[in-house]
Order: sequence, then structure tokens, then C-alpha cells
Amino acid sequence: MNFQRLLAFFFTSVVTGLAAAYLALTLWPQLLAPPSASSIPAPPSNEDNRGWADAVAFAEPSVVNIYTSKITREEGKPLFENPLVQHYFGDPRSKPRLHRQNNLGSGVVVDRNGYILTNHHVVKDADDIFIGADGQAQVPARVVGTDPDTDLAVIQAAGKDLLPANLGKSSQLRVGDVVLAIGNPFGVGKTVTQGIISAKGRHELGLATFEDFIQTDAAINQGNSGGALINTEGEVVGINTAIISNSGGSHGIGFAIPIDLAKQVMEQIIRHGRVIRGWIGASGQDLVPLVARSLGLPEDTRGVLLSGVLEGGPADQAGIEPGDIIRSINGEAVSSAQAVMNQIATASPGTSMDLTILRGDQSFPVQLIVSERPRDVD
Repeated sequence: MNFQRLLAFFFTSVVTGLAAAYLALTLWPQLLAPPSASSIPAPPSNEDNRGWADAVAFAEPSVVNIYTSKITREEGKPLFENPLVQHYFGDPRSKPRLHRQNNLGSGVVVDRNGYILTNHHVVKDADDIFIGADGQAQVPARVVGTDPDTDLAVIQAAGKDLLPANLGKSSQLRVGDVVLAIGNPFGVGKTVTQGIISAKGRHELGLATFEDFIQTDAAINQGNSGGALINTEGEVVGINTAIISNSGGSHGIGFAIPIDLAKQVMEQIIRHGRVIRGWIGASGQDLVPLVARSLGLPEDTRGVLLSGVLEGGPADQAGIEPGDIIRSINGEAVSSAQAVMNQIATASPGTSMDLTILRGDQSFPVQLIVSERPRDVD
């Protein structure tokens, strides 16, 4: 009897379940439908079959080849400095031999007036400069101004059909972002290489006075200097500048100047023919834990330890002394001596700055007025 009741209960449950399922599917048929396209996340744009071709096609016409030449004088040979040799063979230095030295690089067109952004070292001491753009004969260019402190320069070409690049924002870059380098390596012609942002804010490389480099593993070789580092939207985010290599070839450690910095320099060169920078007449170094401990400070104390203060300079006039530690500027904690140097340099002369200074165990505010950086300051 119990078995019959159990069987009846099981049969009733199955019938009820099937009836409920039938009713549910009748009232809500979408339960059997496959998920809609809108509910499936779209794949990243870099997974299409075209790769980064659209980005390259967008930016590549704005990157030009730069050809420079300069006349060099052959140095005299020590043998001919001997009076006896000069007596019999004459002094060849009276008829110096001249040689033409050719170099190459790349540049980025920044507006329709023919202004081109490149590296200072690409056009340094050049007697003649020509640029080559797609579909155009080489045309002469002139130097508008250079800035050795950032290794940047602006030249202007006579071509009327130059296509300006779309300049992005390097501040929005993240480590790991895909980037592409466009240039003219070894003179083989326009070339594109791919990599990622390996690091940001690289400094103390000995490449320039003001350093804030983007590091990338996109191949950068001789001739790429001055060319474009672009993002996957085809926007220029950096100016390719240098590599670290024992052989002269790319080893996956390349450096580009952030376009945010390059734009500031470029605009000043176009407007003034040079770069006008801020200056406070002080130099310093990062406060590292070992130095902090030697000064009797907690090891986690951060700031910039001032090693020198120029007499009569803005810092000196504000009462700042060697050995003082800059803890913040305009309410923002300082991160490094290079960052402080860059921040002061980008400030306009006459700008007021509020500093927090640590002297011994006393912290106090100081306000100073930024001056124009003298041209003969290292």
C-alpha cells in the first residue's frame, strides 16, 4: 500500500512539473531563444582582421622623411705639422678638404603652414634640410627653432599639401597600451613597428635636461628619430627619440618624448622662436630613505633635498636655504626632483608658487615668484 502511494505521488509530481513547464514556455517563449547579440560583449577592436591598419593609414601621411647635410672640414694630419715635411711637401692645411656629411631622420607635420616637429639632434648644425612626403618631391625646409634641453626642434617646409597629424594626449596612456612607431629607419623608407607602453616618466637617462620619456618596445632605429609614436586611434602620442643599445640596433628599449610636453615646446618655438621656461635658482635631488635617515628623519619621508640655492635667485629671495626639503608645490606632494624641475620649467615667469618646506623638524610654507630661466643655465 505504501508503495502504491509513493508511486502515485511520484507520478503526480512529474505530471505537475511537465504541465508547469509547458505553461511557462507557452507564456514566455523567449526562454528558449538564444542570447541576443546585445547581451554578448563585443570583442575589442584590435581583434579584427585588419589589425591596426586603419590607425596607420590615418597617421602615416603626416610623418615625413627628413634629409640633412652639413659641410665638414677635414682635420689636418699630425704628419704635416712637421716643419720639415711642410718644407718639401707644402702645407695641405692651406687648401683644406671639405666633405658633405649626410644624415636622415623623421618628422611629424603639425599644421597646414608646413610646421614639422622633430628632434633637435636630427637637424643640429645642418646646412641643408629637405623633407620627403608621400607622393611629393623633396622640398627644402628651414629651422624655426630648436630646444636642446628637450631634444626637440621645429622646422618649416615649403610644401603646401602636407597633411597635419592628429595629436593625442600622452597623459591618458597606460602601461600596456599598444602603440606603433612610424619613421624612416636606415633610410629604407616609411616603416611601421608595433609594441606597447613599457613605462612612463623615465628620467635620469642623460638624453636631455628635461626628461619625462615614454618607454616602448616598438622597434626604433636610426632614422626613426623625430617620427611618430601613435596609439591605436592613429593619434600621435609621442616623438620617437632614442634607444638603449650596445649594437646601435633596437633591443626593445626605446624612448619617445610625450606629445603633451612636445606640444608645449612646439607652441613656444613657433610663437617666440625659442622656449621660455620658469626658474627658481635652486637644484636638488630625491630624498631617498638612506639620506632621510642620515638627516634624522623617518625613512618614508618624501621630498626633494635642495643641494644648491643661487644667491639672488627667486628661491634665495624667498628665504630658502641649501639643505631645505621641498615637500609640496601648490598643495601637491612632490614625487621626484625631475618632476619638480619639469613643473617649475613649465611655469610662466611671474607665476606665484606655494611651497611647503621642511627644515630640520620644522615644516613651513613659502611663496615665491618664478623667474625666467637664464639661457646659460645647465
